[in-house]
Amino acid sequence: MDSNFPFEHFLKKSPNEGQFNPFISNIKENKEEQKNHDSSFSSEELTSIAEEILERLKSQISEQKFNTFFANTFAISNILDNRIQVCVSTEFIKKMIKTHYLDLLENIIESLLGQKFLIDFNIVNEQLNETSETVPKNEQQDTSPYSIKKAKSVKEMSFTINDLIPTQENMIDEINSKVIEHHESDKFEHNIDKKKTFLNFIVGPSNNMAHASAVAVAKKPGKIYPSLYLHGNSGLGKTHLLHAVANHIREASPNMRIIITTANEFMAEMVSSIKTQKIQDFRKKYSELVDVLMVDDIHELKNRPGTQNEFFHVFNELHSKGKQLIFTSDKPPKEIDGIEERIKTRLSWGLVLDIQQPDLETRIAILKKKAEEEDIYLPDDVVNLIARSIKSNIRELEGSLIRLGAYSSVFKVDIDLEIAKEQLKLDENFDVKTHTLESIAKTVSNHFKIPVADLRSKARIKEVTKARHIGMYLSYHVLKATLVDIGQYYGNRDHTTVIHAVDKIRKQIKIDTATQNQIYEIESKL
Repeated sequence: MDSNFPFEHFLKKSPNEGQFNPFISNIKENKEEQKNHDSSFSSEELTSIAEEILERLKSQISEQKFNTFFANTFAISNILDNRIQVCVSTEFIKKMIKTHYLDLLENIIESLLGQKFLIDFNIVNEQLNETSETVPKNEQQDTSPYSIKKAKSVKEMSFTINDLIPTQENMIDEINSKVIEHHESDKFEHNIDKKKTFLNFIVGPSNNMAHASAVAVAKKPGKIYPSLYLHGNSGLGKTHLLHAVANHIREASPNMRIIITTANEFMAEMVSSIKTQKIQDFRKKYSELVDVLMVDDIHELKNRPGTQNEFFHVFNELHSKGKQLIFTSDKPPKEIDGIEERIKTRLSWGLVLDIQQPDLETRIAILKKKAEEEDIYLPDDVVNLIARSIKSNIRELEGSLIRLGAYSSVFKVDIDLEIAKEQLKLDENFDVKTHTLESIAKTVSNHFKIPVADLRSKARIKEVTKARHIGMYLSYHVLKATLVDIGQYYGNRDHTTVIHAVDKIRKQIKIDTATQNQIYEIESKL
């Protein structure tokens, strides 16, 4: 370690003398002797450095996140050459710090110690109680949140972080924080989220047309659908498709200039450019320096005439140049209040598609895919419980999975139905419904106002035939009944008739919105 190391930048002054702690001079005087040791720092120095790092972290992140990921969970065990060894309490906290706070931590350490350090993370949990007997009495009575026993080598070093063993409250905070991180993961401003791709977008009857159109746009930006408008309720995957398009274009055509923004960010950027007298730069950026413009939540332009005027000119300029425009909203253009007619007209110029709530089969597929990505194991009955309980919002669906995964990781238990009910706040008496061919037929019968007897008869009236086909389709996909059993229930029909019915409804779902809605409404009543 350089003798000119800037200790004065991070070590606190003595309260009595107004000078820096005296062990600094001891280090410098004994530098040659310390060369024989793996570390040039005493436990007091390491503690001082850790405390100063924590002070700076506390001022730069929210109190909740600081308390969850750093307070009483963070210590420095050693500093060797250009590496710094950091101790944290759990694998979860290690993962969260490395994923979300590593750059910030590295910058703070560099500003304190005057050089860049590589950070090595160690997990300290079960060893805590074991090390307390080996620590001298005066160190065991240390009131600092960190106690470190100095050793001649890293292998011999033992350390403990007082009060580090997590309480029940700490564990619950850890679970809640993971869920918060999941819900905040969609906030990317102008950045493209590499995790949102077409490969991990689950396609189902509710979104297959939107997905196919997004893929077509990604392959030939500005050529097939120069303007694409996707609308639907929050949390159904509209933003995922935006980032999937951006990722595909960036990989296939890295020179194309892509902007992903929101209506609110567009407005804020415009207002800022006016205040700084850089409105021409703003207009140039959006009219001349972009090949693909994606605006999320375009409905937020409502009641903002100044921003709408700028957007109007941007749209015209890009559309005339054959650039790609993609918008998302919670409703179709004509239903947005507070938007000028000329804006509504232009938003309707291109392809306008809606995304419906996912059906049960799609929700189950989404959960299984997310569980695979997050390395979370849930038994089928729990997956079915979540899928049947949460029907309208994919983000909430995935959030429930994240909560159960975090609970399993923190408390070291396998998730079962009772834990799932408790953690997801489901009614005590809620149970996964046991469906039968009869119950599905009755639900279809009630929806179409057609007697069950007619569904099971040989009648070939158009309305009855379609209802019968939907009953067969749901029996196959929801109940997982065999083709033979379904055929026998519906008038002793051959299994090939059932295959024909299932395939016919599957194809209609892909091209007919009315059939999509019918399936969703019936399934939601099961």
